[in-house]
Amino acid sequence: MSQEASPFTPAGATHRTVDVPGGRIHLVEQGKGPLVLLVHGFPELWHSWRHQLPALAAAGYRAVAIDVRGYGRSSTPDAVEEYRIGAHVEDNVAVVHALGEETAVIVGHDWGSTIAADSALLRPDVFTAVGLLGVPYAPRGGMKPTDAFAMIGGDEEFYVGYFQEPGRAEAEIEPDVRGWLAGFYATLAGDTMPASGEGTGSGAVFFVPKGGRLSDRFVKDRPTWLTDAELDHCAAEFERTGFTGALNRYRSMDRDWADLADFDGAPLTQPSLFVAGELDASIAWLADAIEAFPGTLPGLVTSHLVEGSGHWVQQERPEEVNRLLTDWLRSLSGPTPPAPPRTR
Repeated sequence: MSQEASPFTPAGATHRTVDVPGGRIHLVEQGKGPLVLLVHGFPELWHSWRHQLPALAAAGYRAVAIDVRGYGRSSTPDAVEEYRIGAHVEDNVAVVHALGEETAVIVGHDWGSTIAADSALLRPDVFTAVGLLGVPYAPRGGMKPTDAFAMIGGDEEFYVGYFQEPGRAEAEIEPDVRGWLAGFYATLAGDTMPASGEGTGSGAVFFVPKGGRLSDRFVKDRPTWLTDAELDHCAAEFERTGFTGALNRYRSMDRDWADLADFDGAPLTQPSLFVAGELDASIAWLADAIEAFPGTLPGLVTSHLVEGSGHWVQQERPEEVNRLLTDWLRSLSGPTPPAPPRTR
């Protein structure tokens, strides 16, 4: 166990590193009570939950935000196959057990939402409820992901395809990590995203023109919900680790699809929550997944779009997200059906 200094750690929170089968996971924890595991997305760190840690602790929960493998102070394996979804699920289970617990509520944002959903799907014995922020649950389908993504975008390239080739996106991002992060964050944020109808709305950033870069459509603003010092801190972490670990999550999507063959179309039955910014472009191109919630999330307790927020909902609108999270968590204290047995 080790301590990691950060000037942005909430008062009363502590850092530690725990051993997992794939190496180590760095985490920040605060509070006592039922365990709530917080999983960040791309390109973020535990820091994206800095507003939720004290709020959940004050509400009577043990809030734990991790650096996902490939990020921050957690292990960064070299091989792409080490980032398949099963490895992330194993990390999350190992963190729960390393903290002396048997079960937890898991909450994720962006890629963390997918990791949280699949953790609950594969290990319902450990993850008794699941909160999804920004990205809705979509069960494994019949088409390999890279084949599906290759069919959209027309003459342009969908960003997931752009991220597939090792080194390609890194060559764009790593020469100016701080500038790239600032542009990516601002372009997908509610108060700085480009206006729609100009051919460069927030959805356009997901597509790369031929011979171009993802950042060609970034806005020039700085994210207002992230201080310069916080942006410096995030940039320094990514400058130290590079972006390959983070991007390898995208490069593992076809492996996930193969690994989850036994769960094709499977619903998440645990009590669940979905929260997204009303201006988040993801809810437009994943609208079918949201419409399917009655079948795919039969345990859905709360679904809410946060007014004026873009993609980074828990950072852009922390007070509202904290209220939604704590209200949902309190609702779980009532009688709930037992978790289904683990499926191998």
